[in-house]
Amino acid sequence: MRLRRCAAMLLSIAAAAPAGAQDFDPATLDLAALIECRADVPTYNNFAFWLTGEENGALEKLGWTEVESGNPLLGQFKLPAPVTAFGHQTDNIVFTSSGPMMVLDGVPPQELADKLGVAPVVASSEKFLGEKVIVEKSEEDGGITLKTRIALNVSTVDSHPGKTLAGCSYQIEVQ
Repeated sequence: MRLRRCAAMLLSIAAAAPAGAQDFDPATLDLAALIECRADVPTYNNFAFWLTGEENGALEKLGWTEVESGNPLLGQFKLPAPVTAFGHQTDNIVFTSSGPMMVLDGVPPQELADKLGVAPVVASSEKFLGEKVIVEKSEEDGGITLKTRIALNVSTVDSHPGKTLAGCSYQIEVQ
């Protein structure tokens, strides 16, 4: 019985996301809010589903150009105009599996992390990885638990030497 309820919940979430994505209006996109963790998971998911929709021409509508990231885990885009977040501007962003990040030149990761209150998990001359949890909550309904987690991240990656990535991850887990 529990498995059936869980499967039904997953199907309803999966069915709801594309419907919301179809209704997404690119004129309402607040990319800085998504990057700075000022959005909620449904807002990010609707945008992400819309962006990755095969037939909607999202990149053309936004004026974004896909760029080779050199990293199979990152989708990179050049923006038609810079976005400002965390007091910095860039016209290059990447998407991880869970959210958008700015690609910043000349911004030391530790300095940015300190400014944002992001605690380093790894901090060496070769690698920086820091995270600050913004939202972490669980909600239970009918025996199903929804775990929401939104975290601000600052990092470096080998595929982008000399660059700092800063942005947000949006996750929802159904248990």
